Amino acid sequence: MHSRNILLFAALSGVVMVALGAFAAHGLKSQLPPYLLDVFNTGVQYQAWHTLALLGCGLWARIMPTKAVLYAALFFAAGILLFSGSLYALALTGIKWFGPITPLGGICFIIGWVALAMAAWRSA
Repeated sequence: MHSRNILLFAALSGVVMVALGAFAAHGLKSQLPPYLLDVFNTGVQYQAWHTLALLGCGLWARIMPTKAVLYAALFFAAGILLFSGSLYALALTGIKWFGPITPLGGICFIIGWVALAMAAWRSA
């Protein structure tokens, strides 16, 4: 995953995140019970934070490419797909087996942040 691909994924994730946030606020508000709407919004929130993290990784990789930054970006992207994606699926379908996928995405987020910390530590 190169800086261009990281930035492209971040941009596309941003588009999806804004669209899903608007969909939740305007289209799902009357369709979902409050608990599932909160689940959906948690997915949007975590996607937003990690889209920004991906953007930072893409810029960092452009200035000073390191494997740790690339791994961080890869794990952030996987986390968005697994964590936020499973929450979206759970909220929209009510199918409970999407729930156990969510922690895998959370683990990906944590690994991504650890990889980013390692990149920062090594850059000094």
